[in-house]
Amino acid sequence: MAQQETDQQGFDALPVDDEGFVVDTEQCEEREQAHRERGTSRPITVVGNPVLHKECKDVTSFDDDLARLVDDMFASQRTAEGVGLAANQIGVDLKVFVYDCPDDEGVRHVGAVCNPVLEELPADRRNLDDSNEGCLSVPTAYASLARPDHAVVRGQDLKGNPIKVRGTGYFARCLQHETDHLYGYLYIDRLSKRDRKDALRQMAEGTPRYPVVAND
Repeated sequence: MAQQETDQQGFDALPVDDEGFVVDTEQCEEREQAHRERGTSRPITVVGNPVLHKECKDVTSFDDDLARLVDDMFASQRTAEGVGLAANQIGVDLKVFVYDCPDDEGVRHVGAVCNPVLEELPADRRNLDDSNEGCLSVPTAYASLARPDHAVVRGQDLKGNPIKVRGTGYFARCLQHETDHLYGYLYIDRLSKRDRKDALRQMAEGTPRYPVVAND
């Protein structure tokens, strides 16, 4: 219906603040629900599948197919009870991720980023947080991983408009984690050999709580 189309257009083009960063903290429930209800949940691709271990292709067509993919990604993310999901985690070779993630203050952030590029932080702003990290593509496994507690990602929205997203704490970790995915890196690739082996052991011993694509 026309009203739904108008709402969706508004959701795809989030407002920006005085510094040019997207305001992704408003209408979170309505926006996430709209995507999820249009989408179809897909199984999650797990470590070992080639699509997870190479850089994804740039998004060049900001069309209905992209919108449907993002809807499916939000639906898949909700099924898996995740806070972020990259397209290659449902087997699609495109640089786009979605997120529904709180920061350390409990503020919810919901959005999607195409062709993300993580900004390099100056040394005086690189405060590391070594909290536990997990991944839907490495189900049931967790490991401590030091990452900067502040992140800025530049990219495009679903209409191709340039955007900037920033996060602190847990949300900063999410932005870094999902951008990594689209360049072929899982969080376990940043661990020591010993910790990576332990994470894979946890995965082998656990049972995913959501549908996954088994590797041949």
